[in-house]
Amino acid sequence: MNRRVVITGTGLVTPVGLDVQESWAALLDGRSGTGPITQFDASEYPVRFAAEVKGFDPGAYIDRKEVKRTDRYSQLAIAASVQAMREAGLDQGLGSIDPEAFGVIVASGIGGIQTFEEQHSRLVEKGPGRVSPFFVPMFISDIAAGLVSIRYGLKGPNYCTVSACASGAHAIGNAFRHIKNGDADLMLAGGAEAAISPMAMAGFANMTALSTRNDSPETASRPFDATRDGFVLGEGAGMLVLEELEHALARGATILAEVVGYGLTGDAYHITGQPENHEGLARAMRMALREAGAKPADVDYVNAHGTSTPLNDSNETGAIKLVLGDHAREIIVGSTKSMTGHLLGAAGAIEGVFSALVCRTGKIPPTINYSTPDPECDLNYGTDGVTERPVRLALSNSAGFGGHNVSLAVRRWDA
Repeated sequence: MNRRVVITGTGLVTPVGLDVQESWAALLDGRSGTGPITQFDASEYPVRFAAEVKGFDPGAYIDRKEVKRTDRYSQLAIAASVQAMREAGLDQGLGSIDPEAFGVIVASGIGGIQTFEEQHSRLVEKGPGRVSPFFVPMFISDIAAGLVSIRYGLKGPNYCTVSACASGAHAIGNAFRHIKNGDADLMLAGGAEAAISPMAMAGFANMTALSTRNDSPETASRPFDATRDGFVLGEGAGMLVLEELEHALARGATILAEVVGYGLTGDAYHITGQPENHEGLARAMRMALREAGAKPADVDYVNAHGTSTPLNDSNETGAIKLVLGDHAREIIVGSTKSMTGHLLGAAGAIEGVFSALVCRTGKIPPTINYSTPDPECDLNYGTDGVTERPVRLALSNSAGFGGHNVSLAVRRWDA
């Protein structure tokens, strides 16, 4: 079985907006979502800023009782799912759609770490009898997929992908394969993360993964710039409704873009480092192009992993040149993380949505905060504002600690 898979719904909650329209407008305006941490007192921390979601009200999506029994990452996942189902025209009921042919994958790199930290403190300070009976179902990484399926009665494939910063891209890729192979007709897939917590911030800061520009948070995420010094931790969620093409056409759904390729590899190299030229990511990009039946010359845009860490950006540049050859210099290699920060397990999901929007609109968001060229990063990163050009095929790259690599190929939908 080899069925075509299209995107019919999208939802976003990001540091630059509470829905797709707001987030997309902010990206095109080149607005940063980074600022001082407000979720806890970070005054004693070496890094005191992050890309937080601002003004999010979970009560707009779930009732008060459920708010108290869900971690923030699950609340963000539910919000993005509701938006995606609404755009796909599925929020008022499934009608004749078979619920057993409709699955859910919600990725998360860390899951409910805020709940874990709160309940651990309660254990230490007040004893085991005071730990919440809801601790486990609030904390575990797979619970967001369960909650979303319960909300809509979706009984198809259901699980969570956990592969650090590649988790969200794995979710979209696996959902694509489930539909392509006939396991399901529709999949609600993406990722969510809410790890701006005392323990997570301390851990990432102490391993020197984060930028330390406390005096200028908005300019801290500077992918491909010679002065980059680490990533900015972000939070949020991105979800997509993926659907088999004929199924979408039969119900008159609006098709936003088509997913045509999925490459996934492992580095087998280092717990946090990457091999020279990011050869694992290069193999993932080649796999995605092969499945798409595309040539390097067909690619018009790469949504780069682009973390703003010294090693990733130069290595990813090398991987892109390795795969695309001379054509790499004719395209835009953009990093939306320059504005959203790095959403860990949700990053690949929101960047999948952004890649679909680029294909649909022909507008490529800028990579902001770029000022000093790095000889090892010598491609066109779209640093001079929005680029408008037809985009036939986009690659969306993700990589995670442990050596996980994913590349998704998204094609413009021409009815």
